[in-house]
Amino acid sequence: MYRGEHNSRQTVHTHMDNPSLESLRDEIDRIDGQVVDLLNDRVRAAAEIGKIKSQLGVDAYDPAREEQVFAKIEGLNTGSIPKDSLRAIYREVISSSIALEKELVIGYLGPEATFTHQAAKLNFGSALNYRALPDIPDVFQAVEQGECDYGVVPIENSTEGAVNRSLDLLVDTELTIIAQVYLKIEHCLFSPFPLEQVTEVRSKDQALAQCGEWLRRNLPNARLVPVASTAEAVRESASEEGRAAIAGKLAGEVHGVPLLKSGIQDRKDNVTRFLVVNKQASPRRQGVDYRTSLVLSLPDQVGALQSSLNPFSSRGINLCKIESRPSRRKTWDYFFFVDFLGHAEDEGIRDALRELEGACPYHRILGSYPETQP
Repeated sequence: MYRGEHNSRQTVHTHMDNPSLESLRDEIDRIDGQVVDLLNDRVRAAAEIGKIKSQLGVDAYDPAREEQVFAKIEGLNTGSIPKDSLRAIYREVISSSIALEKELVIGYLGPEATFTHQAAKLNFGSALNYRALPDIPDVFQAVEQGECDYGVVPIENSTEGAVNRSLDLLVDTELTIIAQVYLKIEHCLFSPFPLEQVTEVRSKDQALAQCGEWLRRNLPNARLVPVASTAEAVRESASEEGRAAIAGKLAGEVHGVPLLKSGIQDRKDNVTRFLVVNKQASPRRQGVDYRTSLVLSLPDQVGALQSSLNPFSSRGINLCKIESRPSRRKTWDYFFFVDFLGHAEDEGIRDALRELEGACPYHRILGSYPETQP
């Protein structure tokens, strides 16, 4: 039992006999004091763990351990706090603890206030240091060279599909995937000018595509101009008459551009999946559901794809994604990106990978990481 827990319950019962606004506020103040004390106790314990991790050369950020903590907290919750709210609260508690353990830098596809920035903060919390980078290759390079500890990049959107540059760089670099982040995408239209005066709309190419139907219905004569990022589009929208931008709400708040319309994406279930990459894999933990990403090439023969996937299907391993990309090594040569449920160290998956060696000329595990839900 936590200190003060018995007295806390007695006080709550007494106050609730004849509650008044003042007594309820007093009760909240008293509980807040206990919560702050307990949070400081938790952070101190986490800091001690951080010292041990540092001595052992273990990373401060452990996504699988965090999933264990979130699952435990959700299981302890018998009250009315929504699961997402509880997770968000503990995300910040853990973020503060990591910041005390080590000064981490998170690189992301910038500039500030992009959807990738939002995804990075959703995954790591607000207590760590963030570095906006101009393009996806810059994120990979910054992590490879040790300028950033982790990198966050988009990998696929539920409406527009894969982000090809991220797929290519997963092959071209030695970085490994250690976590994934799902972010619900709500696109908004920003401009200092009213809708009827808008003649040009700027945004990232994928954002323009995800709002294509809305734009055709509401701004059929507007010129659509793709730019490097949604945040850049918002910043530029204030500089010329008739210009508007599509981006997330954070970008409008950061750059102070008025919001004209919110939720203009064609699909309300529009979700983007992001990956967290690092130079080394995170430790496997029991009780955590994993997803593994694999890249492979195929021999030039009939039935090659079926033969390469048979080691998985014959063992009942759930393949959840297959994507092909030109290898850029020779004409009509392709890489296949495969996601399946499970960890690369699971016995059945190890057997499948050994069998795969005889079916395809090249394959590499891109990472095993916690399987989170959108």
